[in-house]
Amino acid sequence: MAEVDGAGKPKRSAKKASKNTAESSAPRDLASVLRELQKNASKLYRADMRARYGIVTQAPVYGTPVGKLRRMAKAIGVQHELADALWRTGVHDARMLATMVDDPKRVTAAQMDRWAKDFDNWAIVDTACFSLFDRTPHAFKQIEKWAGAKDEFVKRAAFALLASCALHGSGSQKDHLRGLALIQREASDPRNFVKKGANWALRAIGGKKNPKLAAAARALAKKLSESGDPAERWNGKDALRAFAKG
Repeated sequence: MAEVDGAGKPKRSAKKASKNTAESSAPRDLASVLRELQKNASKLYRADMRARYGIVTQAPVYGTPVGKLRRMAKAIGVQHELADALWRTGVHDARMLATMVDDPKRVTAAQMDRWAKDFDNWAIVDTACFSLFDRTPHAFKQIEKWAGAKDEFVKRAAFALLASCALHGSGSQKDHLRGLALIQREASDPRNFVKKGANWALRAIGGKKNPKLAAAARALAKKLSESGDPAERWNGKDALRAFAKG
């Protein structure tokens, strides 16, 4: 499972722990990491992925719980080449781990596009955005690019990345105002994972301490709540409920 739930709600503090982005001095080989992933796998968790968390993927799955993935990532350290090799295996668990051990300073926009083409479930999308992509220098360029994507999970990635940047304090006021414009443009998309991603981003920007951004997000939420379009109306009303709770 990713760092957020299916509705795009953070599972942990928005304040990201500092991470050493220097390459590990003891590189790990792919085969040993895959063996460790399989050793840490759980049949119960694998079943829960679909039944409890709604994680549906066409990729091979071991069923390694996220907590164990995080412990493995901490032990492995930052290893860009390993991350790429893990991703290329096509195994869901390996790809989740890849997002946790890659070096954001070495991630290119081309790599982000390549990984995005493989997105097929909300968990890998949200984890990639929340754990890695929002710390790259390409985040807002990719948000702009992916917001108009036809693929449901690539488009979700645009808004999951926008939400992650807002929650982690990345980007300028101008970046987030542009993000609100993208939310308004795409808020009528009725597809579940896009709709919830846009809503997550709207709530994340509205929760920022920047008064101008908070006011703009709330104004957009009110406008959407009054729309005749069902998806827009749901987005606006849900955001307004969240803002009212503080």
